[in-house]
Order: sequence, then structure tokens, then C-alpha cells
Amino acid sequence: MARKPRIHYPEAFYHVILRGNGGDDIFYTKADRSRFYLLMQEGVERFGHRIHAFCLMTNHVHLIIQVGEISLAKIIQNISFRYTRYQNRMKKRIGHLFQGRYKALLIDADDYLLELVRYIHNNPTRVGLAKTAAGYPWSSHRAYVGRESVAWLTTDFVLSQFAGREKKARQKFNDFCLKGRGEERRKEFHSGTFEGRILGDDRFSEDVLARAEEMYPVIQDVKQIIGIVCRAYGIDEQTAAAQGKQQPGAEARAVAAYLIQDTEGLSLTELGDHLHRDIASLSRAAGRLRRRLNTDPGLAEKLVKIKEDLQEKSKCQT
Repeated sequence: MARKPRIHYPEAFYHVILRGNGGDDIFYTKADRSRFYLLMQEGVERFGHRIHAFCLMTNHVHLIIQVGEISLAKIIQNISFRYTRYQNRMKKRIGHLFQGRYKALLIDADDYLLELVRYIHNNPTRVGLAKTAAGYPWSSHRAYVGRESVAWLTTDFVLSQFAGREKKARQKFNDFCLKGRGEERRKEFHSGTFEGRILGDDRFSEDVLARAEEMYPVIQDVKQIIGIVCRAYGIDEQTAAAQGKQQPGAEARAVAAYLIQDTEGLSLTELGDHLHRDIASLSRAAGRLRRRLNTDPGLAEKLVKIKEDLQEKSKCQT
């Protein structure tokens, strides 16, 4: 069976649901939820996405995320891995915390975003945890209505749909949510309207699938990435694998690690096997390079060219 195109493009909106393994709880204390908040904040700072809404229930989480260049898979992998590691350390255990693969629906924000935010904010009222959305402390609703401040949460886009003035927009948004208190579970917000992964009409679905396929025709393999990076630096794989911090081998390794971190389906383990390097050092190198991109235009330009070469190679293979 042919691989379905990965549905990722900059500015796409997703409804994400993370559930506890076997329906088990994932939050036990206020400190647990505070840690999850911290991880969401650090994720926004690192990957450049926006979180438009969230609700932390006892055994699952709802998020509305608008991605940038970094794929949703990398964003969720980062937060779920780090939170699982935190809980395993606190509970002195090992194993999975979350249930298999997370659920993610690409949504047509023009048609569904406002109702989906209301639906998520009212989730606690549907199960009797609060009488109103404002009465539940672990969702984005209180920030929307001005009762608390969450610096990493994006509220202006949704509020702008209600009024131009902030105070009036908050009031109208709260009224909008109150009207949805009695709303039952909406199947389409969980299973989508197309292939279980898109919430939108046929035209929207066709457009985003075509866009995703054009941007990411196939998943590159690690060897292909190493080859193109080495070619860009004018070195061979042996030089890239050599011990030490000598240029250009060290920078080529860092670029390969950076690209693999941001490519769904690939891992630093595979890169480490190819270059005979440990994962921790590759991850640190990628982190240093990621920070350099903000201050080194030449490096940023080189990385853009490497990405273009990778995409062109993928198109040729397709």
C-alpha cells in the first residue's frame, strides 16, 4: 500500500489528543500539570509553533496547535517523551505513559476553529468537573476571559473573531462558550471528516493533501541525508564521522543531526549507527547549530540550500 502523504505545512492547525495508556491517569497533582505547562512553554520557544487552546483533563489532554516549519510529530514527541520521563522518575517506574500514537486532526480553521475551542473549554463541564469553563483551572479558558495570564498561549487570533476591542472580545467569547455548555460529544472533533485525519470539507481535504505531498514527496532516509550534507560541505562520510571538532566535519554532523531531528520517521539512533557517534553528542551538536541559525546568515543560507537539494532528490525518486 502506498504511503499516505504527511499532512504538514507551515501555519496548519491541528486538534491533538494525548491519552493515558489504557485510560490511566497522566496527572496526579498540581505539580504534574505545572510541569506539563512548562514543557508546553519550552516547546513553543524551541519549535516556534502556537498553542491556541488546551485542556488538561485527568487522563488525557486536548491541544490546538498551529505549526511553523517544524512538524507536529517533532513537537508532540518532545513533550510526550519529556513528560513521560518526568512521571517515570516521580513514580520510580519505567514504560509508556501515553496510549500508543497520539490523535491529531488537521482542521479547517475558517470553519471549525471557534467551535473547537469552545468544545475543548467545555470538556470539563460535560463530565461534571466544573459548572462552567471558567470554573476549571487547567484549560486555556481563564486566560481567554482575562482571569489569568499564560504567556505562551496565543489568544489574539481567536478573540479577534469576536470584536476589535479586547474587553468586548473577551466578554463575547465567554458568552459564546456559555452557550455551548450543554453540547454533547461531537464525533467529528475526534474522528474528523476525511480518513480520520482531516476536519474539513472535500475541497479543503484535497487542497491540503496536495500541498503536503508537494512539500514532502517521500521520507528521506538517513544515508541520503548524510550524502547530501557531505556533498554540500565537499567532504566524504569518513570525514564527517571522524573524531574531534575539526571543521567542516563537525558542522556537517551537526547539520545532519538537525535535519534528522526535524524529519518525521527518522532518529538520531540511525545517524549514530552510520557515523559511529553517540546520540547525546549528536543531539547537543544539533542544539548548538539550532541556536547559531539565529545569528549566522551564512549557515542559515547553506541549510536552506541543503533542504532544497533533499526535496529535489525526493521528487526525482517519486
